[in-house]
Amino acid sequence: MKEQKIIPPKTSRQKRVPGSSIRISADQAFSRTVGAPLIPGNDVRLLRDARENYPAWLAAIESAERTIHFESYIIHEDEQGRLFAEALGKKARAGVKVRLIYDWMGGLFPTSNKFWRALQSAGVEVRCFNRPRLDSPLGWLGRDHRKMLAVDGRVGFVAGLCVGQMWVGDPEKGVEGWRDTGIEVRGPAVADIEQAFAMMWAEMGEPLPEEELVEAANLPPAGEMHLRVVASLPNTAALYRLDQIIAATARETLWLTDAYFAGTSPYVQALRSAAMDGVDVRLLVPQANDIPVMRALSRSGYRPLLEAGVRVYEWNGPMIHAKTAVADGRWARVGSSNLNLASWITNWELDVVIEDAGFGEAMEQMFLQDLENATEIVLTAKRRVFKPRRPRARRLREKFGLSTSGRTAAGAVRFGNAVSAAISNRRILSPAEARIMFSAGVLLLLFAVVAILWPRWISVPLGVLAVWVAVSLFIRAYKLHQEGQQEELALKNAVETDLAPASKNSLIEQDME
Repeated sequence: MKEQKIIPPKTSRQKRVPGSSIRISADQAFSRTVGAPLIPGNDVRLLRDARENYPAWLAAIESAERTIHFESYIIHEDEQGRLFAEALGKKARAGVKVRLIYDWMGGLFPTSNKFWRALQSAGVEVRCFNRPRLDSPLGWLGRDHRKMLAVDGRVGFVAGLCVGQMWVGDPEKGVEGWRDTGIEVRGPAVADIEQAFAMMWAEMGEPLPEEELVEAANLPPAGEMHLRVVASLPNTAALYRLDQIIAATARETLWLTDAYFAGTSPYVQALRSAAMDGVDVRLLVPQANDIPVMRALSRSGYRPLLEAGVRVYEWNGPMIHAKTAVADGRWARVGSSNLNLASWITNWELDVVIEDAGFGEAMEQMFLQDLENATEIVLTAKRRVFKPRRPRARRLREKFGLSTSGRTAAGAVRFGNAVSAAISNRRILSPAEARIMFSAGVLLLLFAVVAILWPRWISVPLGVLAVWVAVSLFIRAYKLHQEGQQEELALKNAVETDLAPASKNSLIEQDME
């Protein structure tokens, strides 16, 4: 077994017959699955990394005349964060309606309250998503993981990038920026991007004025691309089902890039089935992850993919944060969703699905370029996953690394799946999961020691949690009771209103008699 440095061929692929990639008849299934219609008449520009995304975002902000709607999971209080804050504040002082949404968990450590107060003092309307609440002990698990910008209802951006210096890097010190992907959208689909923002804005207070939101019918065509704006909600699993449909319908290629891969068994099986059916399935993930445990958890899922013929690559740079897919050179997805349960089930996410041969070809070329800086993972003769050397860039990424709840949740899911499989013996475990088994054993042993020697350290937190849950249930019960009384009163008033004319007519008839 030896390390392989893959240099992908640069020769152009054979031209496909239009419509051969994903069956045209699948359009209805896609629409029903994600609840997003196919919107024609758009122009989409592929933006690679912060060097293309950030200038485009700032130029759009500078050109704003009416509204700026900005939503980002994390805005770091660093050089890049201050640059965007200055640009947003400048437009707000000029009379532009500037609204910003950030996630409470995402902004908990990288950004201070002083930063948000400065934006508000400049006239920016700032709303924080999903702060912890007394009536929802576990509500904080669902996060607003979206990254979007819409300006004047004429241009929209959807990306995997947050705002922070790690995406730019430090060229003077030889630190590369994070690899990521975004898109610029013009045309009728911008209305759907704004509607996605409006939905999140209404979750935290008064909704946006309807007159400020553009209608898709009022936006002129900007190109010939067809796309869907997929605004995922918790517990709907819309994108999860769509990803499985794409894996099932791809005929030639399915190339995936993901920052925090922790695929479920059904999705892994969908990729395996596609590969065994002759589809060229490739997965590109980070080698130097900003969440160290995620790398081990992702690697634990390599073997079943490799055994089925899926080609797995690890990025050699400091971090690849992109969340993209391209199938058969005609279907592509760019956005905020990772291939894990946190994105599929618990988070609010935003992705754009483009069905266009030209854009698909551009996505394929970008993927091949990425593979030039990646190492392919292969199996040894003993069916073990080969571990490549750690690149020098990994030693540098600690300067900018920062964990987030969504990624931690994804890791916890993979960790839990492996431990559960070991206990129940429901599937064969891979050698790569030995570290997870050992870590789980150590944690359980420590828990047992603490429970025996210092029982209060266990009972007190559990008691506090039980009280919190009980109080939240009482609050929920009271609110539901109040809602019931209001509905009953409204119904009573409606009945009295309907009967009033009839009673009046009866009095008139009596007078006539």
